[in-house]
Amino acid sequence: MPYYPKMTLIKSISGIRGTIGGKQGEGLTPADVVKYTAAYATWLRKNSKSKKLKVVVGRDARMSGQMVSALVASTLMGMGIDVIDLGLSTTPTVEVAVPDEKADGGIIITASHNPKQWNALKLLNKDGEFISEKDGTELLKIAADDAVQFAEVTHLGKYSENKTYIDKHIEKILALKYVDKAAIKAKNFKVVVDAVNSSGGIAVPKLLKALGVENVVELNCEPTGDFAHNPEPLPENLRDIAKAVTKNKANLGIVVDPDVDRLALVCEDGEMFGEEYTLVAIADYVIKKSGKKGNTVSNLSSTRALRDITEKAGGSYSATAVGEVNVVEMMKKTNAIIGGEGNGGVIYPDLHYGRDALAGIALFLSHLANYAKSCSMLRSTYPDYHISKNKIELTPDVNVDKILDGIKEKYKKQPINTIDGIKIEFDKEWVHLRRSNTEPIIRIYSESQSETTAENLAKKIIADIKELMKK
Repeated sequence: MPYYPKMTLIKSISGIRGTIGGKQGEGLTPADVVKYTAAYATWLRKNSKSKKLKVVVGRDARMSGQMVSALVASTLMGMGIDVIDLGLSTTPTVEVAVPDEKADGGIIITASHNPKQWNALKLLNKDGEFISEKDGTELLKIAADDAVQFAEVTHLGKYSENKTYIDKHIEKILALKYVDKAAIKAKNFKVVVDAVNSSGGIAVPKLLKALGVENVVELNCEPTGDFAHNPEPLPENLRDIAKAVTKNKANLGIVVDPDVDRLALVCEDGEMFGEEYTLVAIADYVIKKSGKKGNTVSNLSSTRALRDITEKAGGSYSATAVGEVNVVEMMKKTNAIIGGEGNGGVIYPDLHYGRDALAGIALFLSHLANYAKSCSMLRSTYPDYHISKNKIELTPDVNVDKILDGIKEKYKKQPINTIDGIKIEFDKEWVHLRRSNTEPIIRIYSESQSETTAENLAKKIIADIKELMKK
């Protein structure tokens, strides 16, 4: 029987994530929201030259969002910081708004793909990018030491709302060089959208209309926060949209997660395009349109197909540890023209350095319109790898480091990469084990050109882990 903690609070450089309720320090309680928001405000003040600080706040539609957002805004004001509240928004929209507003930082209230009982604070710097590992460590120390000081009454922050940023974000996407609105409009696409009852239900239909897509079938687009299905955009959670695509004879199905930074696609025949291949297809389009030997970046858990198409075009591919901040750092270092993560996260620096499903939709539709054939035919043009994604739930007594050391010893004759957990290579096949930053689990990803081989490779490693757990 897997172990499911009743209440969970995960403090990491990725932000503060937890289940709503419970005792302070055990779940994401109001007291914890205040504590870590105040620590963030203290970190901002320490690292900013501005006399008066300003922070952009936005949230997805999950049920606890309004409560957490009010706590965040009030705490920032109590720390003497002005707040610009975007209300219901998306993660990439907040990332766009921070530099546009010349703000000192941003907080996105979302637990991404986690179920509805979770929420989180995603923390941004003045560039609208996730704070670094060094900054995150400093922030957590401030929280642990209770090293915060609230403002006196004459120095409280001011509160304002700005509900225009989804529209502004869409305008920026339409202005991108390789977004071909004319080709999209001419194709008269029929598209089904599943926004899992969050803010994508507002943003995605608006974007499609702006791109000239008039025929849109909406599934779960009411932003109630009561998710109609598991919000992680994996094939097993997308059966309804697969049926809706074929039933409506649509050209494409579009799926986003609750905060709209991950994009999954469904072909006209109801088959998954493959979350891993979202980035591959868009990167292929951008590389070809640029006419350059463009460099690309993804993390160690992403498909080899991105490397294949990049090197075929004469570019250079780089892999990083899992985590958007790591991918962005490498993209800047290698001057990559596109990058992201194999979970459907597309980072297109011509817009901003953050995963952006809305930009991904516009670029993919441009690609599909210019390709002039079906979505499934486009998918067939890419190297066909199969990734098996698995996980093992952890109990509190499990020593993850010892397990990973045991696996490393067992496979020491194979090429091993240890920048993020352990990645073991077997020619063109690989398996990657890593501890999740956001959940009490070990993730096991494996890839092969054969689906059966990928599954068997994962099963073998899982059996090895279970044997080590017994010991």
